[in-house]
Amino acid sequence: MVDVEKWEKMPLSVQMGNIGSEINRVIHWEKLGKKEEKENALWRALELLDLTINQTKSWELLRLREMICDKFLGENSYNISSDFFKNYFLQFYLIGKGLNPSGK
Repeated sequence: MVDVEKWEKMPLSVQMGNIGSEINRVIHWEKLGKKEEKENALWRALELLDLTINQTKSWELLRLREMICDKFLGENSYNISSDFFKNYFLQFYLIGKGLNPSGK
């Protein structure tokens, strides 16, 4: 269970980096064919994303949630690769660590 108060005090970049860590776990377990582990990581990612959506009221995050669900639970009608999500969330991880995503 997530400590909601602690989560809400985190900067958005750190929240998104944590969500990205869970999505990376989803991708990892999917490659290994570990369905239960994949689903656990996916539900955890969605739980964290929902907390962030509730806090920020961001429509963009709702679209991200839709894309994640379509990729990992649906038919991947957006034709999104796992690498897309890895690269997307990497930017937030780098920002959260105080690094410049562009490498400059």
